Amino acid sequence: MDSSSRGKPMSVDRSGRRFGPIWLAPGVSLVNAWSFAIAAYTTIGLLTFVATATPYVLNANLGIPQSDQGQYTGDLQLLNEIILLLVFAPAGILADRIGRRGVYASGLLCMALAYILYPLSGSIFELTVYRAIYAVGIGLATGMLGTIVADYPQDISRGKMVALVGILNGLGVVTVTFTIAHLPGTLANMGLPPADAGRYAHWVAAAFCLLTAVIVARGLQPGAPIRREEKPSLKETVLAGITEARNPRIALAYACAFIARSDLVVLGTFTTLWGQTAGIEHGLDPARAAAKGAQIFGTASLAALLWLPIIGAIVDRMNRVSGVTLCLVIAVIGFVSTLLIDDPLKPAELGLFALLGIGQISAFLGATVLISAEAPRRTRGAVVGMFNVFGAVGIIVSVGVGGRLFDAIAPAAPFVFIGLLTVIVVLFAVIVRIKSPGRGPLTAAERADANSLH
Repeated sequence: MDSSSRGKPMSVDRSGRRFGPIWLAPGVSLVNAWSFAIAAYTTIGLLTFVATATPYVLNANLGIPQSDQGQYTGDLQLLNEIILLLVFAPAGILADRIGRRGVYASGLLCMALAYILYPLSGSIFELTVYRAIYAVGIGLATGMLGTIVADYPQDISRGKMVALVGILNGLGVVTVTFTIAHLPGTLANMGLPPADAGRYAHWVAAAFCLLTAVIVARGLQPGAPIRREEKPSLKETVLAGITEARNPRIALAYACAFIARSDLVVLGTFTTLWGQTAGIEHGLDPARAAAKGAQIFGTASLAALLWLPIIGAIVDRMNRVSGVTLCLVIAVIGFVSTLLIDDPLKPAELGLFALLGIGQISAFLGATVLISAEAPRRTRGAVVGMFNVFGAVGIIVSVGVGGRLFDAIAPAAPFVFIGLLTVIVVLFAVIVRIKSPGRGPLTAAERADANSLH
């Protein structure tokens, strides 16, 4: 692949359909595309509800003292990441054998079951069991989300597809944050006991998981995207996530996954914490300090959302390795620039947090586009599964090291740590670009032809 693909431009297969500005792979229908768009909108938003659900259950159901909640929340998150590490690779292998939609729908059903049971927890043990079910669900569902991002677009439109999915993910998170996440408080204000209010909110989330599972099961492509005679052996599928790393561009994508997923968690965890601690130091009460932390994270997230279609269009005009290198450089600038932040509560500093959000989403998009372009069609699920495993390892490392750096050195330290790790991956990307660049972008005339409706 390295030698044959060197310098060859991406091409357009006009037997595929157009989904807005995106060229779909041959065989992918508009029903498939719309069903996937709905799933992309709901899946990530629904899985974020657990961040609200967990402290609510600890308070309303179990009466856990505030002083102990941090430990339990951290333990549950660690369990979540361990299960993801165990689920991602088998989910990809299974998807290559039986197809994407069955695995995706099963993940959503597990999430629905977890949300039904979560507010019924009568002990920490029960809550832990239900959180484990939830983790299996998100491992299956998000694993397929990443795999289908690689399946459905033609190579020329991968950046646009990843950008579209990222925008839908973000809109889904915003929707759940301002609707289902506020539902317990709304119902409690209407006179319902807190435990009942939380229970009904969880069940609303479960209902949307079930609805999305039906859409996925009915609307996505059946089976794996290859003919039966093309299917690899079970042994080849199981080993593909490792053996395909002999392709230097896939190895680079794995390294990018470690960074990109770390970026996301460091951004969400430590911008909020930075704002909260600064607010308390300024004499704000905990509620107002938490609001300041949310404002900082919201600024970074909004900037990322607005930047996605821009960077997606840019990357689609570039060689894939060049594109991911550009994205990583932007990430380095965004994360290291936090050294310039003196007081996170100053309005003038919000621009630097916006740059941080742009850097994070750039790394995410570059990594996702690269793996979706390079993962072989025959073993794509297994390769994307391994990509997700590297991302999960990145999360565990970044949270563990980042938290200690935050306390021991400075609030900017976790961001600088990720920035320095990203520099290493940038150097790797430069080497890959020189030694094994892969296919080149379309010419201006070919892009104009691809964008025509004929």
